[in-house]
Amino acid sequence: MSSSAPLLCRRQLLRLGLGTAGLLALPAALGGCSRESAGAELLHGTGALPAGWLRQLPRGWRAQALPEPMAISARLEADGGEPPAPALVALADGWATALPPQSWRPLEAPELLAALTDWAQPAARLFAAEGQPAVAFPWSFSPWVLALRSRPALAERAAEGWDLLLDPSLRGKLVLPSSPRVCVELMGRDFERIQALRRQPLAYDDRNALNLLLAGGAEAAVVPLRPLIPLLRRDPRLAVVLPPGGAPLSWQLLLRPAAAEPVGRSEAPPIKPWMAEALEPPLLNNLLLGGWVPPLPRPLLAPLVTRFPEPIASLLLPPDAVLERCWSLAPLTVAERLAMQTVWDAAAPAS
Repeated sequence: MSSSAPLLCRRQLLRLGLGTAGLLALPAALGGCSRESAGAELLHGTGALPAGWLRQLPRGWRAQALPEPMAISARLEADGGEPPAPALVALADGWATALPPQSWRPLEAPELLAALTDWAQPAARLFAAEGQPAVAFPWSFSPWVLALRSRPALAERAAEGWDLLLDPSLRGKLVLPSSPRVCVELMGRDFERIQALRRQPLAYDDRNALNLLLAGGAEAAVVPLRPLIPLLRRDPRLAVVLPPGGAPLSWQLLLRPAAAEPVGRSEAPPIKPWMAEALEPPLLNNLLLGGWVPPLPRPLLAPLVTRFPEPIASLLLPPDAVLERCWSLAPLTVAERLAMQTVWDAAAPAS
């Protein structure tokens, strides 16, 4: 996952062609809403975007939070146009790829994508074939990691990677993702290891994993790294293992719905400058504090993460050798989903 992308800050981006309002404006659906009183809507899940970034939305834009990604998907799939489609949507990659490809318009923001590493480009295409248009701004990524509470001896065995999940001492004390896909990937799609993993968990629960871990019901949990970064800075009981063999990645995306209304007589302010703010200080510093890591070239991120304690810095920006072994969860075909579900079901413990 090494990168040859140019090292561009927002000021450089502006000099390269984003210096006027006309060039800054995204195409119709992203630029505004025909309802002057309502303004252009950014639809996002609760907690899916950093609060500090949302506060900097330009006038003429409004953020609307829905409690669940499923509610966002339902809103986008609703017929009748009431309420009208949002101009911009924040979703994780799994939710975005679950919708039909025709749900999204091309992003048409090449200067933003050019600032990112090469290995972020497939996420911008929602993992479509190379040459297909980018429909998403993959502004943040997070590897899945193993979080441990008060288990220093286990944390010292990080070199064992995901096999730590099979340690007998974690039986009944481990929270796994609710996604069979993630669990199967962690075990390298090996049936015997999947079978062993299915004997381990206390629960399959993404939403409550950290609560179970912190409250004492569990001693280990597989979760995305992002929410752990603020916790690591204040809870000495916690340790995080990012296996040296790599991990699945989750992506946070900004996308343009295909059904977004065209620009009316009153046009909202351009949004691309706001999007670009996530790629450089001072906002970038605040994003990192919250565990949000844009996929920028290492020379840009390295000076910023060195301000963190070393264990946290090496999680925010892992060594290249580890990043190169990480992988995104591209959509499966129907046949692949059925085959994976069959393996998952067959590996279930006998009742």
